[in-house]
Amino acid sequence: MTAVANTAPVPPDREVAAPMPVVRIPTVLRKHTDNQAKVEAEGGTVREVFHDLTGSHPGLQEQLFDGEDVRGFINVYVDDEDIRYVEGLDTPVEDDTEIAIMPAVAGGAR
Repeated sequence: MTAVANTAPVPPDREVAAPMPVVRIPTVLRKHTDNQAKVEAEGGTVREVFHDLTGSHPGLQEQLFDGEDVRGFINVYVDDEDIRYVEGLDTPVEDDTEIAIMPAVAGGAR
């Protein structure tokens, strides 16, 4: 017996969204994303994804950026790679990419 694929069109109100890069938001910044731990954003580079992210969640702009650059105490990883050692904000991303924002942790034992 041959299986037949379901080829019925998806109603417009039930369309499946195209995959987008996902940005992991640290707890300290979630107040700017309605407490979402992960946010999807469009773009082909980290810069474009962050532009889309801060457009949707403007409170993140000041927290993440100092002018055009990511603040020094914010670390950004694309699929576990620190963007400082790749192409910085111009690091390319795919639709299934996960971008992690990690504020630096200071302190230590005395």
